[in-house]
Amino acid sequence: MITEVVRPNVKNFTKSLRDMGYTFEIAVADILDNSISANTKNIEIIALDTPSMTLALLDDGNGMDEEELIEAMRLGSKDPDEERKKFDLGRFGLGLKTASFSQCKKLTVISKREKEIHARQWDLDYIEDTDEWNLITPNIKDLVELPLFRELNNQTKGTLVIWESIDAIKKEDFYDNIYKLREHLSIVFHRFIEGSIRGKKINVIVNKIPLQAFNPFNEKNDATQCLFEQRIVINNDVISVQPFILPHHSKMSSQEYERYATSEGYTKSQGFYLYRGGRLLIHGTWWGLHKVGDVHRLVRIKVDIPNNQDHLWHIDIKKSTANPEGNIKKELKKILGQVLERGSRPYTGRSKKIEDKTTTRFWEVEHINDGIRFTINKEHPILHQIKELGVKDQNELLDAYLKGIEAYLPLSAIQSHMMTEPHKIKQENSMAFNEIYDLAQKLKSMNLSKDYIDQILKTEVFKDHKELLLDE
Repeated sequence: MITEVVRPNVKNFTKSLRDMGYTFEIAVADILDNSISANTKNIEIIALDTPSMTLALLDDGNGMDEEELIEAMRLGSKDPDEERKKFDLGRFGLGLKTASFSQCKKLTVISKREKEIHARQWDLDYIEDTDEWNLITPNIKDLVELPLFRELNNQTKGTLVIWESIDAIKKEDFYDNIYKLREHLSIVFHRFIEGSIRGKKINVIVNKIPLQAFNPFNEKNDATQCLFEQRIVINNDVISVQPFILPHHSKMSSQEYERYATSEGYTKSQGFYLYRGGRLLIHGTWWGLHKVGDVHRLVRIKVDIPNNQDHLWHIDIKKSTANPEGNIKKELKKILGQVLERGSRPYTGRSKKIEDKTTTRFWEVEHINDGIRFTINKEHPILHQIKELGVKDQNELLDAYLKGIEAYLPLSAIQSHMMTEPHKIKQENSMAFNEIYDLAQKLKSMNLSKDYIDQILKTEVFKDHKELLLDE
């Protein structure tokens, strides 16, 4: 057999490495994975846009000796098939490099252990010029002015990652990206930040401001429904499935409601939330097991998997996409059937109130063929009294007017506002108390029968104001 070594074109290969679909916040999260795997307790991030865009990330984890640092800078430094520790969040040994290269052209890693500091640097411009993977050993004296270097020097151990020559984002968008970064890290690592994973609590500071964990399941609200945890066993490994149903907006303040909507809104945030080793990988997906719809917008299902199942979930290198295999989907589908019915109750339960027979309502739900429509209650006692007092021509005009109200009910606008800003809708408050009082006085002056008064008392207007119509 004849063979020959065909080396890749280094310049073109580095360009391919840089184009793997990372966003700024996903790339930074990949660096944090390394820190957590190194048993860090504290992580500080400094992002500067002047004189040039630079990002520094410092942890107080185990640190590395020189040999380990060189190996960490190697592309493909890990065998993805090797068994990993429970909270090792990496897999391919590519994350540090590919995430960094996707955002910057110069990656410097400085690590300290047992009072020794070592540094290595990848400079993509230098690699292209030399057409070789030449790893630079910078002089430590040249690094002392880098952000957070002094802080590392004052620690007993830890690692500092520096991005220079950041060119994946525009300078004018830099601080918008920092805002997105804060949001992203607060949800992706929320279980580490809030300390819900035993022995793995971390503190994260971004530009001198500590991150607050964002738990997407709003578990501290008493109205959140935490359903029964179920387990799926695959190859002797356990997948934990924990469904949550978030509170209806009437059970929250407007600020709390907006916060848990996330920047994507409730509808896009429904579905499965996949965690590996406590770290959120992806969220807001049904994996084709269910259609996105408003009726289940409050359903969020936490799925916990161990870190030896990547091949069963087809997790990509960026840890931003996943798709479970068929046998897992089948088990998830079974669980889903039990959850969705309960998840729709906050909305379907409220829609049934309009059909409540104990209250005489202005609107009714009329079932037609396979659908429904909303109609004005033609038997409403107030409407009945108006017609009693009117003449034929007036009643015909009134009927036409009411039919117009029914026909042109602005359903699209109602639905849109209910989904996006329900707390701003003040429909029930549009009839002031003094207007209800005046109406009561008008009705009382008409010498109405007791039976009619009893009917009026059942209406939405007077159900909570019976004293206005009853004789004192």
